[in-house]
Amino acid sequence: MDYLSLFRMPTPMKITGRSSSITNAFINSIIPVIAPTNEQVKNALEILGMDHDSFQCSYCGVAATEWDHLRPLVLGKKPTGYISEIHNLVPACGKCNQSKGNKQWATWMESDAPLSPKKRKVKDLEYRMQRLADYEKWVEPTKMDFEMILGREKWGKHWENCDKVQLIMKQAQVLANEINKTVAEAYKKL
Repeated sequence: MDYLSLFRMPTPMKITGRSSSITNAFINSIIPVIAPTNEQVKNALEILGMDHDSFQCSYCGVAATEWDHLRPLVLGKKPTGYISEIHNLVPACGKCNQSKGNKQWATWMESDAPLSPKKRKVKDLEYRMQRLADYEKWVEPTKMDFEMILGREKWGKHWENCDKVQLIMKQAQVLANEINKTVAEAYKKL
């Protein structure tokens, strides 16, 4: 029997592999989070064809576990200006939220991306897409110009800090590679 066919080595971690997470953290940390009212949540669910008892992922219909930003907060490592508020959030499952990432929702839903509704053969895909299109028209979400609000100097300092963190991560990766090599060589001598 071939037991190795059942085994998969863990992927070696890279410090620099987290750079997009750092950029997202620098953006998400400055974005306001506005709590909705009970009535706003009720209205949102009605537009999406749901109610309290039929709460589900807007994209695929399985149990919703979180709320996803319909319009991304980050594109091209830059903030879009959207914030976290009910007019830009829809119920989602973890699979859809992760697969969609910062892609435009309609393009993603009809794509062959891993775990997209089309790829998963969601039966009522057109209905769900129409509900989401209606939701987009419900209320224009807030879009802010952070640089204008903060001023060029403070905005620049924020991104300078992000660049410093990224540089330290690159330097740490070089050292980690050297350490990994030394430890691997020591292992061979055991």
